[in-house]
Amino acid sequence: MAHTRSTDVLVVGAGPVGLTAAVELRRRGVSCRIVDRLPARLPFAKAVGIQPRTLELWDRMGLIRAAMEAAVPIRGQLAYANGVELPRLDFVLPPEVPYGFAALPQYETERILDEFLARFGTAVERGTELVSFAQDADGVTGRLLTPSGAEEEVRARFLVGCDGAHSIVRKGLGLSYEGGAFPEEYMLADVEVDWDLPHGYAVRSMHRDAAGAVDDVLVCIPLPGAGRYRASMLVPPELSTAQQADAVSDGVAHGLQTGRAPALPDIQTVLDRLSPQPATASNIRWASVFRISHRIVDRYADGRVFVAGDAAHIHPPTGAQGMNTGIQDAWNLAWKLALAVDGRAHPGLLRTYDTERRPVGEEVVGRTVRHAEAGVQADPDDPETVMLREAQLLVAYRGSPIVGPPGEGPGPRPGDRAPDCGGLTAPIAAHPLRLHDLLRDRGHVLLVYGDDPRTGELARTARESSAGRMEACAILGPDAPADTTGLPEYRDTEGAFARRYAVDGPTAFVIRPDGHLSARLTPPDPAALAAHLATTFAPGTEP
Repeated sequence: MAHTRSTDVLVVGAGPVGLTAAVELRRRGVSCRIVDRLPARLPFAKAVGIQPRTLELWDRMGLIRAAMEAAVPIRGQLAYANGVELPRLDFVLPPEVPYGFAALPQYETERILDEFLARFGTAVERGTELVSFAQDADGVTGRLLTPSGAEEEVRARFLVGCDGAHSIVRKGLGLSYEGGAFPEEYMLADVEVDWDLPHGYAVRSMHRDAAGAVDDVLVCIPLPGAGRYRASMLVPPELSTAQQADAVSDGVAHGLQTGRAPALPDIQTVLDRLSPQPATASNIRWASVFRISHRIVDRYADGRVFVAGDAAHIHPPTGAQGMNTGIQDAWNLAWKLALAVDGRAHPGLLRTYDTERRPVGEEVVGRTVRHAEAGVQADPDDPETVMLREAQLLVAYRGSPIVGPPGEGPGPRPGDRAPDCGGLTAPIAAHPLRLHDLLRDRGHVLLVYGDDPRTGELARTARESSAGRMEACAILGPDAPADTTGLPEYRDTEGAFARRYAVDGPTAFVIRPDGHLSARLTPPDPAALAAHLATTFAPGTEP
């Protein structure tokens, strides 16, 4: 066995979730190794839906341009039942939400993240498999099987398992993975379809039997390229892999199955049955049979070892929630790990990963199962709430031990996503800025609204309580005097910030690295700010 190589964090799995974890660690200066047992990225369009919340996070990372240039917009859904068109669903979000829904093949998502990770001098170690690991009070020792067949021992302070539904990390921790499998099997295909339907719309065409139950379905999601879609449909008996899937060693029937792959004639047969207009499939790039399960672990962490993404939760692909939820898992964990590696984290900070993210996973699993069985239209909430939830803009951490009390009143409260707004001006900028422009590529940020005499003291408290990890900005009202706060100042010229955040007097906001509010202090109080930050940062870490 090769000599032990040390690193701060070992990430297992180089899909979108593992790559996000690695990027966020490296952006914060944490040494990291990321390994994947596959020798190369798979050229499969598995997860394709990109939610507006994920695009916001990519904006904050600095890779939004690459994503937007590679993706295509999803404007809504066209639905049909027994050949009859149903009401069109347009994906409309409030005007202050900066990004809409998008589609991007998973292999492109991985490419963009992989290339971005390379900017920090880190590359995925492909063909390298985690065989086993053991943890102690000071770290984790892993045993890797390298492409040459040799074994290598690696010592890390933390281990993050992003290695999918059949996760070796989850199994090594002995976590339960409760749930079950859906009996249906699906064909997936990356294919061109020559119908003349509105551009940018997903297509869902169903057949209902005499009792009204859906017994046949075709779902097509737009992909980059003229007429290209990721199509999914039920599997014909001759392509079934049910026996093989039920016999898998860990009992988790989820994901791509081996066996004969669907071919163009198989796809065409379904189109002939369900396409809303005569259409021909061509130029197939990839196809497979897919099984779906719904499961979630009993905990997201054990000591110094964590699981994220499919290693922690799997569910139906309804609403494209899976990969996006996993990316947010990785974000939530990475900024906390970075503080822990740096010795700046409160002793209980890492425990909040499970506290905050497992309820999100439970909600997503439950909701996608309900939607798979009854459809999104069966959701009892109003259409705007349903759309915001599908966009993952309603994920919140109220009640978390590192989030202040929500209090009462309008506007975003501690634990909520920090919403964007426009119309912020600065003396040098020729054009108005968005609030999210101020947050890009930053960690914790203190925003002080209004002309408050304690602004300077608040900024000093933030720096001292966070060991210099926290930046501060002032948001001034349209008529407030300038150059009085000692901070970078942005003027709420149109009153958009005041309206969106429901403030009518001096207020301080703490925004976390993942873009969630952790405190709202009205009036701003340095002592209250210090007490709040003490729940996240280690005591006595002043620079």
